Amino acid sequence: MEVDGRDFLNTPLVKTVRFGGSVAETLAKHKLGDSSDYELLKHQLADPDIKDAQIVSWLQEFRSCVTQLTKDHEQLIYTVLKLPWVGRSQAVVEEYMAFLGNLVSAQTVYLCACLKMVVFHFTPKRVTICEGGVDISDSDDEDENLPRNFDQCHRALQLITRYVPSTSRFLMPILQENFPFIQKSSRTLECYVHNLLRVTVYIPSIRRDILEVIIGKMLKLDVSASRSDIEEAEEKAVQNQRSEEQTEEGLFDMDEDVQADQPSRTAVMAHPVAERLDTLMAVLMAYIKDFCHVNGSLHVERTKELYRDLWGVFDKLILPTHGSCHVQYTLFYLCSFRLALAEAFLDHLWKILQSPSQPAILRQAAAGYLGSFLARARFIPVVTVRACLDLLVSWIHRYIDDQDKSGRQACCDISLHGPFYTGCQAVFYTLIFRHRAMLEGNMKKGLEYLQSLNLERVVMCQLNPLKVCLPSVTSMFAAITRKYQVVFCYTIIERNNRHVLPVVRSSAGGDCVTTNTNPLDSFFPFDPYLLKRSGQLIEPFYQVWEELVDTELLPAKTGQQGLREDEDDFLCGEMPQMEGIVGMTPGSYDSNIRSPSSVGSPSTAFQRLF
Repeated sequence: MEVDGRDFLNTPLVKTVRFGGSVAETLAKHKLGDSSDYELLKHQLADPDIKDAQIVSWLQEFRSCVTQLTKDHEQLIYTVLKLPWVGRSQAVVEEYMAFLGNLVSAQTVYLCACLKMVVFHFTPKRVTICEGGVDISDSDDEDENLPRNFDQCHRALQLITRYVPSTSRFLMPILQENFPFIQKSSRTLECYVHNLLRVTVYIPSIRRDILEVIIGKMLKLDVSASRSDIEEAEEKAVQNQRSEEQTEEGLFDMDEDVQADQPSRTAVMAHPVAERLDTLMAVLMAYIKDFCHVNGSLHVERTKELYRDLWGVFDKLILPTHGSCHVQYTLFYLCSFRLALAEAFLDHLWKILQSPSQPAILRQAAAGYLGSFLARARFIPVVTVRACLDLLVSWIHRYIDDQDKSGRQACCDISLHGPFYTGCQAVFYTLIFRHRAMLEGNMKKGLEYLQSLNLERVVMCQLNPLKVCLPSVTSMFAAITRKYQVVFCYTIIERNNRHVLPVVRSSAGGDCVTTNTNPLDSFFPFDPYLLKRSGQLIEPFYQVWEELVDTELLPAKTGQQGLREDEDDFLCGEMPQMEGIVGMTPGSYDSNIRSPSSVGSPSTAFQRLF
């Protein structure tokens, strides 16, 4: 075999020195009780300075006697599996591939060991850096051979899959167990997630399981970095940068190189957890785009397959997780590809909300997703918004009818009527964001439609939804409906304010009396997206909050702070803070993987390797 113009096997680059007999002779002597050459063989294989020619020679001998390598020789095989074959010469790589194929075919007992060896190489090799006298070990970010190394790993995994069709059953637990700790560097997490997604291309049977593992880890990152923490870190970073620029301005003028570097600096998140999450979101969304598109065109069947997988992960992990800010945007982004996907997602949320068999906490979460999605997704047309409002408002009226027919005095009880209240808030929130679009073009017909919803009955009913909804939602809804004379809410709001009861909370420091302005524990999952790099994919499809400039639309004073001009959202200071809460409520990456800033999705080109 020739490498770089040389006959590699016949004229090795270095002289190889071996001690002991051949592998076959060594195994025979070991069987008779003489282990001296056996131990010497393991020692030579573990030599960190082992040469390519030596590796090739050993592997050829191991292949010739692979049937003898039973479980009795597992320590020897584990030593062979630790050979540094990734990134070595083509001769070593090809010989190692042939050895793996022979081994898993003849000795399936070593299948899991081989899989663990391949998965081990899904992250960059570890290097130790000394900082302040402390050794810090993490990934080697400067390895320019990573694309080639990862290609070799996936070739090996595909080869094993060919020889052992049941590989996927044993692979999934290994992928999960070897997922790097979420506090590892962005680079380490980025590479591992990239490689997991790449596996889904040639082993599609475990695609949903892999997505579940990835999204589960990303949710842990998401809920551990609250919206307020991320915003505070960004504000501090901006202030620090301004002070640095002011200091430098007095010393020297910034040259062109420094100015050219500014975009890359500002693209990095100041919050370390947010930076890791941003990296993973960019990888996952690039994968979603590349998986769903073939030659630049949307592939409907592939898109449906991925949607079904993400839908299952959404139900299992995302929907029950309270306080996540970004991971749910994977579905938002996927739904932007085709209106039918958005409508299917809305229909799914609607079914959860109106199903009495679902837990109340999930029904409330579904209502939050429904209202937030209708309000924020620019790709949802007005006709779809109206269709959803028709369903929601009809259900709300039927709920009120049932309460009236019961003959009992209805009361404002969140534990009994939580789904009803979140459904009402979803309607109010949607109208706040989409009323302009609904009235544009034909004001008369738009007003007739709003009046046909009979929202006055909703706000006037004994269940009193205005008392429970977020004050900012209530006041903005009241202002908008007053302008168009659809509903007059201020009398009810003022009466509710007079009857606000304090809430006594017990703590280690004693009891404290507070007013709960968020009794529903409201959660709007598609509030503004804060991550910078992945956010560029969301921005074109996102409906930002547009300030209402009409003075008559300003909400009546209800004890709240005025609107902040620098906020995209009008929900100022009313959303629950999620610090410390982690839990459940009741194109191409391959060619650009050399730098942490270049992220993308796994290429599908390697499907053609076999």
